[in-house]
Amino acid sequence: MRNLILPAALLAVFAAPAIAHDQQGDPAASVSAETLQADVETMVAFGTRHTLSSMDDPERGIGAALNWGFNQFDEARRQCGDCLEVSFIEREMSGRRIPEPVLIRNAIAIQRGTERPNEVVIIQGHIDSRASDVMDAHSDAPGANDNASGSALVLEAARALSQREYPTTIVYALLDGEEQGLYGGNLLADFATEQGWTVKAVLNNDVVGGSCGSDGVCDAEHVRVFSEGIRADADEQTRARMRSMGGGNDSPSRNLSRWLVQLAEANPDGLDVRQTWRSDRMGRGGDHLPFLDRGYPAIRFSVAIEDYEHQHQDVRVEDGVTYGDTPDEMDFDYLADVTRLNVRAADLLARAPMPPVVQSDGIVRPDVLLEWEPVAGAVRFNVWRRRTDERDWHLRQTLRADPAADLNSIVLAPDRGDDWIFGVSAVAADGAESPVSSAVPGGQFYPLPVDSAG
Repeated sequence: MRNLILPAALLAVFAAPAIAHDQQGDPAASVSAETLQADVETMVAFGTRHTLSSMDDPERGIGAALNWGFNQFDEARRQCGDCLEVSFIEREMSGRRIPEPVLIRNAIAIQRGTERPNEVVIIQGHIDSRASDVMDAHSDAPGANDNASGSALVLEAARALSQREYPTTIVYALLDGEEQGLYGGNLLADFATEQGWTVKAVLNNDVVGGSCGSDGVCDAEHVRVFSEGIRADADEQTRARMRSMGGGNDSPSRNLSRWLVQLAEANPDGLDVRQTWRSDRMGRGGDHLPFLDRGYPAIRFSVAIEDYEHQHQDVRVEDGVTYGDTPDEMDFDYLADVTRLNVRAADLLARAPMPPVVQSDGIVRPDVLLEWEPVAGAVRFNVWRRRTDERDWHLRQTLRADPAADLNSIVLAPDRGDDWIFGVSAVAADGAESPVSSAVPGGQFYPLPVDSAG
């Protein structure tokens, strides 16, 4: 164990900016609103993408849409010199809203990392759509904003990011079965577990292509990012420790959303992040939830203001009101901004080390001991703190990584543990910095062990 305390005068020497810029330029520069619009219109042209629609019809239904998405990934593979592994993953599934077994199929593209390929960032969106009746597999269900927008974003992200190499892996996924009950999300989350992946972050994009609500209020300046508070995979013992020691506002997903605020602020021409501190919209859910259930850090991007007349609605005019989720109701410049934020986030996450596993001891003492495990790819660590009622982290100290240390530690004085939440982030040689991992029960960016004590 190495105990390191640096005087404040040295912080300026070693401190790195919270968000580093890629020396090759902005990875989101190639994102095109016109390409996103063309992709959305192509998906709408399949008529319906309902999960229970045809898997075999070459022109209409979910099968045709998934084949098209697969081919878009495959074209990106050709453009990057075979840097992507493109495939379907599938399973017959039944349950709520799927009365008889049906094939659930996801199209995925894997861009393997060059140094730590087991560390994975996932960018995903569901490609299926629905009409007013969730069981209606025959009526037109254009699903432009919900969720051809998220699917187009995933495809454009694959085109942009596959032109570069990363130390860790990026997975791009078009998911089936979301509207019927998050089936594609569960399928991919199971696949991640089966592969033994260390999931650093899941960026789920669902309804990300509109800037005006059904009440006429518009907001093209913000995107909502939903993150859970109490971890879904926490057992009763861990929840009890969270109540005692803190942790209700420091899940890895919550700290991922804080990190995104920093990223957005570093790009003043882009969108601002509006953190929404709940797992998803009230009474509703998306494909990030199966990952949270398994203990993987996952967030949802969604529009700042939803338009309910143009979501989950049959295409029609009723009492002078137009209904239906069609491309003419979308804002493709806004969708391009959300796409750029995703691309920049995935670029940085794929270059950054994993957030450390951190523990703290400030019980009945006038200082705080922080300890954290070594992290592959980290050349230094930033120590952060914030008051228990604050939203944002503040830099407390910066330490060089010691490759010989079996456990890193620092004593912070006179920081009294009752008054602060502490965390540590890991920084790569190029300045790419991980989200902060909180030194609270359940703060680590890894699934909690079964019957975990936190």
